[in-house]
Amino acid sequence: MPNVNHQLDQSSVTLLSFKLTLPGCGSLKQKRSRLSPILTRLHKEFNLSAAEIGLQDVWQSAWLGCAILSTDADHNSRVLNKVVDFIETHFPEVQVEEFHIEIR
Repeated sequence: MPNVNHQLDQSSVTLLSFKLTLPGCGSLKQKRSRLSPILTRLHKEFNLSAAEIGLQDVWQSAWLGCAILSTDADHNSRVLNKVVDFIETHFPEVQVEEFHIEIR
């Protein structure tokens, strides 16, 4: 196998973490049933990774995380800001309490 040096493009991973309040959830099963469609829509609409990353044992709160990789950190930040707007618009039954965007 030949030894070929490839110049790597500058890639940027941008992370979004946000806390949701899920009023009225009375069990972890109900919480999962409300989070599942949110995570599925985020995957489909924004082509990013999304998962519950904290407060898994708390019925009415959740920390979710999203990650996006590209060569343009500004683009990544714009997309992740749209994620927050998307959740607030399309899922009015939950509230975004706080969010943080981190570029790596």
